[in-house]
Amino acid sequence: MTLGNSMLIPIFPNMKSALDISQMQVSLTITVFSIAGAIFIPIVGYLSDRFSRKVVIIPSLFLFGFGGLLAGLAAAFFSNPYIWILVGRAIQGIGAAGTAPVAMALTGDLFKGGEQSRVLGIFEASNGLGKVLSPIIGSILGLMIWHLVFFAFPAISLVSLLLVLFFVKEKANRLSPPPFRKYANGLFSVFKHEGRWLFTVYLAGGTCLFTLFGVLFFLSDELENQYSIYGVVKGLILAIPLLVMVTTSYITGSKIGKNMEKMKKLQLIGFALMTLSYSLLAFFDQMILFLSILAISSVGSGLILPCVNSLITGSVGKKRRGFVTSLYGSVRFLGVALGPPIFSRLMDWSRLGMFISVAAFTLIVGLLVLLLLHVKGKDGKKKSNTKFRYKYV
Repeated sequence: MTLGNSMLIPIFPNMKSALDISQMQVSLTITVFSIAGAIFIPIVGYLSDRFSRKVVIIPSLFLFGFGGLLAGLAAAFFSNPYIWILVGRAIQGIGAAGTAPVAMALTGDLFKGGEQSRVLGIFEASNGLGKVLSPIIGSILGLMIWHLVFFAFPAISLVSLLLVLFFVKEKANRLSPPPFRKYANGLFSVFKHEGRWLFTVYLAGGTCLFTLFGVLFFLSDELENQYSIYGVVKGLILAIPLLVMVTTSYITGSKIGKNMEKMKKLQLIGFALMTLSYSLLAFFDQMILFLSILAISSVGSGLILPCVNSLITGSVGKKRRGFVTSLYGSVRFLGVALGPPIFSRLMDWSRLGMFISVAAFTLIVGLLVLLLLHVKGKDGKKKSNTKFRYKYV
């Protein structure tokens, strides 16, 4: 899923030149992918609860590969390929909807307690590893032909499909799925009683992805126009903040266990670091210093995301976990979708205004976490506000 967007970022200037399109039109190749994913994620989440995780994941991987193939063929052979690239990207987004969000629910099915948090930390780190590798891979492929990136998607999808088919084993004792009305009533009850804190952590996760892809979009353009850095070197530089986030995510996931009090504290620290980083970035443009300050925000994201994953995955029983985690996936996708076009507009307006606005936004989200996410106990079993986790198992 992460390859679907991050691998395109290094080739954006080439795409803009080859297709003779605007910066906003370039950003839409990420936006349509992410919006399509956001729309379909709740649907595939319900289907994964209704049937099984693998029944959803395997066709989704096929669609992801097919959409990439369509976009690549359009770029290579069509006289006016842009609209077909968008169609292919939309199909990819539908396919991506049934990958990582459903895999997160599957992780919740297969692991419990502190082991679940540790594996979800690995999950977030692998998500980030895809982001680290993808700009490097995209840069290497872009050196040959810019649209070669699209043909990499079906190849990667095929490998993933075979691995899931043969090596992922779901538990055999699945309960018969409930009728849709009963399922919907259970979800309504969950969000009615726990919606305030649940939507707060949704927003926290979405904010991390929004700022990450927005800044990467800005940095990709800046590296070429401001510093004349291209190719693999550009991909390696884009990977630096992602690598910092991956490392922090892995360490965080391995340390938090089921300690919800610690999860809240780490999220607050994360948003404080993000706010500080974006405030400072408004005043520095020397590349090494810029990247060093940007790494502070990556540490913040790495603290926040594993905590959000663990809170959401452990907050609801298996019967409805697919939908709840998939809805979170929709929010993440929307964050990715909104990042590039909003940052594109802010870049046209003011560099200073862009970073100050983003810093103010992360500060507000951090305050919402402080005020709306109430946890008291270290084990979260008796004193946490996530009581429904134990009611709907």
